[in-house]
Amino acid sequence: MIYPNSYEEIAGYIEKGETVFFFTADWCGDCRFIKPAMPEIEENFPEYNFVEIDRDKFMDLAIKWDIFGIPSFVVTTNGHELGRLVNKNRKTKEEITTFLNSLK
Repeated sequence: MIYPNSYEEIAGYIEKGETVFFFTADWCGDCRFIKPAMPEIEENFPEYNFVEIDRDKFMDLAIKWDIFGIPSFVVTTNGHELGRLVNKNRKTKEEITTFLNSLK
């Protein structure tokens, strides 16, 4: 998992390669629920860079991308959005895996 420190760093991941942006926050119980499964999900999808975005730290990006529920996932490739799993519901490992498989 990559933990960016600036908007510039995030922009670099948007523009190059295939990236899964995982929007989360420390206070989010549903985010804490899925975090233990994320290393296994990453391992199963080595073609993606996984970037964890602290929604509170990068609120401007969350607003721009309409991320109003977390945890949420946005997948980009070379500057273009491939797909999104964005809602306020708790996500399971199976749901995230099915979503990522649907983008292949």
